[in-house]
Amino acid sequence: MLYLFEINHIFLFISGAEIVFVFFIVLLVFGADKIPSIAKTLAKGMTQVRRATNDIKNEIQNSVDVESPTKKITQDFKEEVDKVKKDFDDLGDSIKREL
Repeated sequence: MLYLFEINHIFLFISGAEIVFVFFIVLLVFGADKIPSIAKTLAKGMTQVRRATNDIKNEIQNSVDVESPTKKITQDFKEEVDKVKKDFDDLGDSIKREL
């Protein structure tokens, strides 16, 4: 249990007693009947934030995917240029042989 306390303390920067104190203050201010609706509203908000974050990630990924076809076209173009160079080299070699 002490190990679990240390994890909460490191990541949350507040202790278990502080969490209980904050919960008690929320209970006093809002009352027991309002807490479920507040929790539901917070959950909806967190869901919207998560969806927005995922949308942003998807947009970034899509913009990276748009750049990929240009890279592929560039690579294909380089390959074709290399083929043409090789053909010219072969042609030059055959001309040299004839001379």
